[in-house]
Amino acid sequence: MIWNDKQPIYIQIRQRIIDLILSNSVKANEALPSVRQISTDLSVNPLTITKAYQSLVELGIIEKRRGLGMFLAKNARKELLKLEQEKFINQEWPLITKQIKMLELNIDDLKDKKIREK
Repeated sequence: MIWNDKQPIYIQIRQRIIDLILSNSVKANEALPSVRQISTDLSVNPLTITKAYQSLVELGIIEKRRGLGMFLAKNARKELLKLEQEKFINQEWPLITKQIKMLELNIDDLKDKKIREK
């Protein structure tokens, strides 16, 4: 995996886990890979993986089961959709709309994926 120097690694790992959940690659009540497994696969300190998992535990997206590992919570995907939609609308969409205006694009250009000729 190639890391983005502008963002902490645990955030990038957390986002990767979120992407797996949103794409239905992991189902409710399903076990997630162990900290040790991810740490080995990504060549990352286990504490970094633990921090990524812990941030998702705090959101109620995954749950620790003592002696068994980490599991996807029952309504995790539904809750993540709400959180990610809110994040997109509040953080990313304003930047996108600003760029659309600055580039003088209109909705038809975007729908047709074409660029106006001037």
